[in-house]
Amino acid sequence: MPIHDWGRIPSGIFHHFHQDWSIEIARSLNRGTLPKGLSAMVEQRASPKEGDVLTVESRRGKRKSGPADGGGLLTLDPPSTSIIRKTTKEIYADRSNRIVVKHHLGRIVAVIEILSPGNKDSRAAMRDFVEKTIVFMRQGIHLLLIDLFPPSPRDPFGIHKMIWDEIHEEEFQFPPGKDRILASYAMGNERIAYVEPIAVGDQLPAMPLFLAQGMHIMVPLEPTYMSTWEASPEEMRIAVETGVMPEPDAEDD
Repeated sequence: MPIHDWGRIPSGIFHHFHQDWSIEIARSLNRGTLPKGLSAMVEQRASPKEGDVLTVESRRGKRKSGPADGGGLLTLDPPSTSIIRKTTKEIYADRSNRIVVKHHLGRIVAVIEILSPGNKDSRAAMRDFVEKTIVFMRQGIHLLLIDLFPPSPRDPFGIHKMIWDEIHEEEFQFPPGKDRILASYAMGNERIAYVEPIAVGDQLPAMPLFLAQGMHIMVPLEPTYMSTWEASPEEMRIAVETGVMPEPDAEDD
């Protein structure tokens, strides 16, 4: 299913969709994609500026799983995306004093974040998002970022460059015709970014989510997006596809 242009309708519509999409991704990972001992859970955020967060956590006292345990853990070739960036530079941020609350099932090993318009609607919101992401990275937590919105004045070259510049500044340009982005970050002695620029009308590729150094699963973005879309209200789907909100009911005389 082609990616829709979510920027044409009110932010609240996408908020509903990406909450459902987060749950659908978690269900998909928990149905056998993750190896035994790992579970995906959706965390609620108090602030509207925060993106929906999908955490992948390991249970206390459980050993790390391998391919023999089943569940789709990959340990062979590294994933392939259009753009791959690597660096061994340390990660620094001016304000990296956030506290990550650990779930009672165990420590967080990976995070999936779906950006919302609220993450980009002010410099403060964008700064908070980037700083929170850098905190995760400094703690060795692997990340997958999903941004279905075009660059804004706060991230003129996209969210990946905003984050990667905190680690290692280098040039980044969207390929012609692409202005949305998926980015997976593997944390270890070497930080690796697997970046896939996309556009409205594209199908979503599966993206890697790292669980440990050299071990990852592929997150099924397209089928979970499609399932979420098909379960969305018809009027919402029409509004997203046309960019026109339904007319309000006329008041009775």
